[in-house]
Amino acid sequence: MLEHDPAYHERVIEDLKQRALHRTKIIAGQVRGLERAIEAEDYCVDIVTQSLAIQKSLRSLNKLIVENHLRTHIAHGFAQGGEHAERATEELLRLYELGGRED
Repeated sequence: MLEHDPAYHERVIEDLKQRALHRTKIIAGQVRGLERAIEAEDYCVDIVTQSLAIQKSLRSLNKLIVENHLRTHIAHGFAQGGEHAERATEELLRLYELGGRED
């Protein structure tokens, strides 16, 4: 894993940060709605639809965070070359594996 660089906060892309924070607020509201739907014993298809919408929102959030990571940490690691570039490559491969679907 790339070291947590103290200058990280200087490299977070502000637009991506604001969009990610906005997305987390949307997700929190969606989860609260899902909880209410389950408590109210709403129609199962409606509950599953809400759950799928939350999953889509999480994928959108992940995309924003990965984009920031690519534009900051990964770009920095490749620019440094050598061992830093190798660690950046390993991180990308781990993220790729985590994002894989088993269905």
